[in-house]
Amino acid sequence: MANHKSALKRVRQTKKRTERNRFYRTRMKNMIKAVREAVEAGDKEKALEALKVANKRIHEYVSKGIIKKNNAARKVSKLHKLVNSLNEAA
Repeated sequence: MANHKSALKRVRQTKKRTERNRFYRTRMKNMIKAVREAVEAGDKEKALEALKVANKRIHEYVSKGIIKKNNAARKVSKLHKLVNSLNEAA
């Protein structure tokens, strides 16, 4: 364990940051899951609405530093591809 003042502060900051990031990552996973469930149900309107929300939030998390830019781009691209597959199936 850290012994000097600055190291102790770093431990406190890291703990707080980890907790906050965990909250946002879980939230992001749930949004992605909502899009996938809507696609599996075949509900295009619901899928598009969920995709719109997920897209906005995922890019918001990039600006907060929760995830990296390319990670967000990859997730959003995958979701768009999934929702667009509803067009081909119809």
